[in-house]
Amino acid sequence: MHDNAITGLTERQVRTFIDEGFVKLEQAFSPELAAQCRDELWRDIGLSPDAPEDWRAPVVRVAAKATPPFVAAANTPRLHAAYDRLAGVNRWLAPGGLGTFPIRFPSPEDPGDLGWHVDASFGTDNPDFMEWRVNVTSSGRALLMLFLFSDTGPEDAPTRIRKGSHRVIARELLPYGTAGATLRQLGRDGFSSTERCEVELATGAAGTVYLCHPFLVHAAQPHRGTVPRFMAQPPLVPRGAFDPALPPSPVQIAIREACGLTL
Repeated sequence: MHDNAITGLTERQVRTFIDEGFVKLEQAFSPELAAQCRDELWRDIGLSPDAPEDWRAPVVRVAAKATPPFVAAANTPRLHAAYDRLAGVNRWLAPGGLGTFPIRFPSPEDPGDLGWHVDASFGTDNPDFMEWRVNVTSSGRALLMLFLFSDTGPEDAPTRIRKGSHRVIARELLPYGTAGATLRQLGRDGFSSTERCEVELATGAAGTVYLCHPFLVHAAQPHRGTVPRFMAQPPLVPRGAFDPALPPSPVQIAIREACGLTL
């Protein structure tokens, strides 16, 4: 699942996205940009890569960044071509920044956020985040994206991904229609319906981006390595509401195939 052309994803990669729910895009942005972004984040959290004695919390969060290095990282030609291929040409908004950033540090402590989940797409003005919503047309979210700003190996708290889980979630969302389901409704049993899915770890060099289906079930894990992991998990926001008159994008094809609907 590697992209070697700036012109976009291969047909095989697109099929993998439809079937498994994600594609790994290596060298989506440069190591130099990744380093600039890490330096900014270190300053924001008031910690230093040279003072590990101050790394006391297992995770420190930064809400969002919209400075030039982050905007540049989210808008490379390679990424724009991939956005077009997966979400549809002219159907997404160019990211004006990135967030959120769960910066994970080596720690024996439970970070308290390791549950399996999908990311909500709308209704996020409700103060109870468990009432945030997702619907079968994925209103408000064209993609889930995982931007790696540091080299991330198996011990460095890579995000856990349940391959193919987006298809299970699509079928579960179908009865709720456009109103959608809340996270409380969708995850009432801890997403046990996807527990048999094979787990993939979102590892890679700094500059790697995982482009994921909005319904993909994923989870954090503790950091067992030695170097803090810097990652952003932003949405790709759609330009407008679902339009059945347009040809289906791979995001939509995955939903339709999972639900047994006519393409």
